[in-house]
Amino acid sequence: MKAVRIHEYGDASVLKYEDAPVPEIGADGVLIRVRAAGVNPVDWKIRKGLMKVVRPLRFPIIIGADVAGTVDRVGALVTRFRTGDAVVARVEGAYAQFAAAKTDAVAPAPKGIPLEHAAGLPVAAGTAWTLLFDAARLVPRQRVLVHAGAGGVGSFAVQFAKLASLYVIATSSAANVALVKSLGADEVIDYRHENFAAKVKDIDVVLDTVGGETLKNSYGVVRKGGLLLTIVSPPDEALAQQHGITARLERGNVNGIRLEEISRLIDVGKVRIVLEKEYPLKEARAAHELSERGHVRGKVILNVA
Repeated sequence: MKAVRIHEYGDASVLKYEDAPVPEIGADGVLIRVRAAGVNPVDWKIRKGLMKVVRPLRFPIIIGADVAGTVDRVGALVTRFRTGDAVVARVEGAYAQFAAAKTDAVAPAPKGIPLEHAAGLPVAAGTAWTLLFDAARLVPRQRVLVHAGAGGVGSFAVQFAKLASLYVIATSSAANVALVKSLGADEVIDYRHENFAAKVKDIDVVLDTVGGETLKNSYGVVRKGGLLLTIVSPPDEALAQQHGITARLERGNVNGIRLEEISRLIDVGKVRIVLEKEYPLKEARAAHELSERGHVRGKVILNVA
């Protein structure tokens, strides 16, 4: 099969479009003929070696985690899927013509959108769900601040939060204010021209997908006893204690059951995927360079078929 692999850590030039062996599956596995792969910021962080302390790689390796495609074959113990089923999955090695997954990481793909677009779901939507409902356990009418509301995780977080009857405040650039409002945000703050820390206070939960100064300035907007969740870097525990809040680094958790729930929300028109750009698989380098520059609206997709 054709795949995009890396043989060493480095910039986007280490991404090589080349021949690779089709992955094997076990008795509880599903082999997916990939239609499209999603590109996530964590992909280029892994490629650059920024994650090697917690996730060292054995080269060569196919990176990427989001796929949508059709079932090519299943293991002897798998009864949930049959050859030809359209599916979406969280995998290890998405940038390829075939990807292997455990059956519990696979879900039926949404029927109401192009299969290629469903590749934008697993990591971003799963992370947003994890932050809001596993880590934060938010309840109706609480106030949540979502940073980068137009981004991959942020765009899903805004939609999920609104569906959960939360009061949603989001930050974005001026160019994306209308988009984020259309996703359900009650208030949108243009971070380039307004200081969110001066405009909001007494927030129950902040979801940070930006880090840096944005994370640093978020401690002061959380109410006493509130929660600050970041997916970027470990928070400052001393600063959290100073403000009387809890701050945690969280990672997304997605499985087939959760993906199926999200797919159903898409099919009934309650959630949508925001797409920035689609590239052919062989142009993974350009896709990474776009993602790495930041300010991406929603998701970047690699078309494989």
